[in-house]
This record gives sequence, structure tokens and C-alpha cells, in this order.
Amino acid sequence: MTSAAEQLAANINFGAFSKATELKKRIWFTLGALVVYRLGTYIPLPGIDSAVLADIFSRQAGGILGMFDMFAGGALSRMTIFALNIMPYISASIIMQLLTAVSPQMEALKKEGESGRKKINQYTRYGTVLICALQGYGISVGLEGMSSSAGGAVLDPGAFFRFTTVTTLIGGTMFLMWLGEQITQRGVGNGISLIIFAGIVANLPQALVGTLEMGRTGALSTLFIIILLAMAVGVIALIIFVERAQRRIVVQYPKRQVGNRMTGGESSHLPLKLNTAGVIPPIFASSILLMPMTMIGFAAGTGPDWLTDIAAYLGRGQPLYLLMYITFIAFFAFFYTAVVFNPSDTAENLKKYGGFVPGIRPGKNTAEFLDKVLTRLTVVGATYLVCVCLLPEILISRFSVPFYFGGTSLLIVVTVTLDTVAQIQSHLLAHQYEGLIKKSKLRGRRG
Repeated sequence: MTSAAEQLAANINFGAFSKATELKKRIWFTLGALVVYRLGTYIPLPGIDSAVLADIFSRQAGGILGMFDMFAGGALSRMTIFALNIMPYISASIIMQLLTAVSPQMEALKKEGESGRKKINQYTRYGTVLICALQGYGISVGLEGMSSSAGGAVLDPGAFFRFTTVTTLIGGTMFLMWLGEQITQRGVGNGISLIIFAGIVANLPQALVGTLEMGRTGALSTLFIIILLAMAVGVIALIIFVERAQRRIVVQYPKRQVGNRMTGGESSHLPLKLNTAGVIPPIFASSILLMPMTMIGFAAGTGPDWLTDIAAYLGRGQPLYLLMYITFIAFFAFFYTAVVFNPSDTAENLKKYGGFVPGIRPGKNTAEFLDKVLTRLTVVGATYLVCVCLLPEILISRFSVPFYFGGTSLLIVVTVTLDTVAQIQSHLLAHQYEGLIKKSKLRGRRG
């Protein structure tokens, strides 16, 4: 059965794609939703002087706000209705997953099945609104304090401006959250990841042109640009290799006699990815760092001295920032792996269906074995994530390289592309199976 599926997958071509009507509808829906998202990143907040704001952001492009602007697809520097992007929802999801791991009530709610999952999603939405309100208020206050030689960034500061800004930003983020859910259900790929992916990819050409312009003006040497591009290609190759790497644990099923026939006795494997957490740890780590640093960045120069000191210590490339970034990536690599894969539940399911790992007793021993293997894999995966995300961070802070060549952005782009292509292939494979089943039924009727 496995070899037949592999052979069928190998025969997928553009002819099969042209006949997959349902898949084409999903792809068009996904593209249309992403176009709507990109249009929204150009609709400015009311009461903003865009020229003053562009001048202010040009001076802070290499800081923490520049990184946030990368995830927002340029919406933050233009201060549009999607300025907060989907990050508040990700922050709320982090908080809910942490509560699920530490709170018995939330853990019990998670085990209730579909109803429990709906309640958790509802709480996540409430948390998203609260985080949006806090960040939106911080942004509105920060905007009122911003000014350049051309004047203030806000045309008419006051309570009404703050109210409209907070309301608009909450609405923008909630719309993106809904749009991401629609893409997941009716499109292809994970909607939330694709929204972040679209924001990064949309500004890649501009980043490439900017890097070449820096080489033309002498800000960067030609040799350094060549090394940078080679490093980006090397990082992409490493990401593809590691994301496809698996540790396959052999699972044996005993023979059983059903009537006069012997069934079972087959061996299968349990695939454990080297990087089980995927792109989640860097996104979570960036979200955790960006949430307070966004407000600090807006208030820099207008707030108290201690706030300015914190902004300096947590600046891009600073030791404290890098240390916190590494710590958060490693923590979320282990935490998210523990959330998505439970060795005890897997061991119980194998025992329930008669499966066992050769040389390991079913039940508790199997759970301990799986936990040991998974821990070792996660150590390697977390190290890989830290290396991929940290080395470009140093280059960005030292040589002012655009964020789009950083490890986090490349990791998101490559991983989301691989996942989306895998889903497209699975849809094509399902379409091929449906065609074979219909042909076999027609032949059976003719026979």
C-alpha cells in the first residue's frame, strides 16, 4: 500500500492539477484572501500624517520596530489598520497554551474534545482583544509623542484619536484572525502562517534592491553581498534538510487469527520530526519580545529615563536581547513539542491496538523510551533553530542587513512553503485516488 501511494504521488503532474477542481477553488480562495490582506496594509489609520511617520520610521528602521514591521508586511511603518498584524492573536495563543500546561482546569477543558477546544478558542479571542487594546493604546500614545522637523505625527491628538486608533487596530487584528481561519478551512495551508508569510515575501524584492543599492553606494562591499546571498542559500538548504529529517521508530503489530485467516504481523514506523515544533518557537519568541518593546520603542525619548535604558539594553544585537531571544526559542521548542506530542498517550494508543516497539515493553516503558528519543531530537532541533535565527541577527545588527535575510524570516518562508506544497500534494493525491475509485466502479458495473 505504501509503495503504491508513493508511486501515485510520483505520477502527479500538471494534468492532474488541471482536473482537480476543488483544489483550484481552494488555491484561488487563498490567493484572494491574501490579496485582501495586502490591500489592507495600505489603508492608513485616521488622523495620521504619513509623511512625518515615514521620516520617523526611516530613522528607526534598524531597530525593534523594523523587525515588527517585517512581520506586519510594512503595515506598521505605514501605520495602517493592520499595523498590529496577527501578533496579538499569537501572543494570546501562547498565553492559553501556557495556561493549558499549568492549570488543571484548562487541562481538563482541553480533554473535553471539540466543545473544550471551542471554549479555549473563545478565550483566546478574548485575550486577543485585550492585548490589542493594550498595544493599540500604547501605539496611540506613542504616536502623539512622535514628531519630526515637519511637525507631529498626529494631526489632532486627544481622546478621540486614541479611541479611534484602538478601535481600528482591534478591528484589523480580529479581521485578520478571521481571515486566517477562513484560509485554513476553505483554502490551502495554515492561514495564520500564510498571512505572516505574505507580509515577509511582499517586501523581499524591495529588501533585495535595497541591499544592492547599499553595495552600489559603498555601504556594503561586493564581497560581503555575495557572502550574504550565499549564506541565505545555505540557510535555506539547511532548513529544507532539517525540516524533512525524521527519526523513524519501528512499530511491530502481532499476528492475529480471525476465523481461518491470520492477520497482522506487519511492521510500521512512527515518524518523529527532528524539529517537531517547526516555525512556532521563533514566532513565539519574536512575539514575546515585540509585545513590550513596541510600546517602549514608541515611547523612546518621551518616557522616563529607565524606559530609555531598557530600550537600549534590549536593542537589536545587544547581548541581553540575544540572550532572551535564545532562551525563548529553546523554551518554546521544548514547550510546543510537549504540547503537540504526548509520549504517554502515544504509548497507550500503541498498546490499545497491539503495537509495540521491538525490545521495549508496552505501556510505561514505551512512553519513557519515546520521551527519551523526543528529548534528544528536541535538543538538536532547538540548537538548529537557535543557530539559524541567531547568526543572521548578529549580521543584521552589525552590518544593517535587511531583516528579510534573517534566519527567522527565511525559516518562516521556507517552512510555510514546504507545508503548503505538502498540502497541495495531498489534495492532488486524494483526487487521484477518487479518480481510480470511480474507474474501478465503472469497470465493475460493465463487468
